[in-house]
Amino acid sequence: QVHLVESGGGLVQPGGSLRLSCAASGSIFSLYAMGWYRRAPGKQRDLVATITSGGTTNYADSVKGRFTISRDNAKKTMTLQMNSLKPEDTAVYYCNAKRTNANHETFAYWGQGTQVTVSS
Repeated sequence: QVHLVESGGGLVQPGGSLRLSCAASGSIFSLYAMGWYRRAPGKQRDLVATITSGGTTNYADSVKGRFTISRDNAKKTMTLQMNSLKPEDTAVYYCNAKRTNANHETFAYWGQGTQVTVSS
């Protein structure tokens, strides 16, 4: 129901910045809560940041103060501005869209992921 495509990943030096984008199609974007997750090799996929339809945000402690999540419902896009990047931020970053219907049934969709590598 929702097709998500991430972009903006790449190689960056420690302390540098990177901006990830997620483009959505095929649904009513404004009804979905959105989020960024990441998965390092050999690790589970962890939450990075989320943003509700109304714009309420929350962040993992490890990125708080360094990353900023935002969304543009008109453009059906979501971004993750990453500053002061650390090698520990190296991971595949995934865009997520989630909605809950009237029966409190949750539907989640994922993008293909984009690689972020922080290294000197």
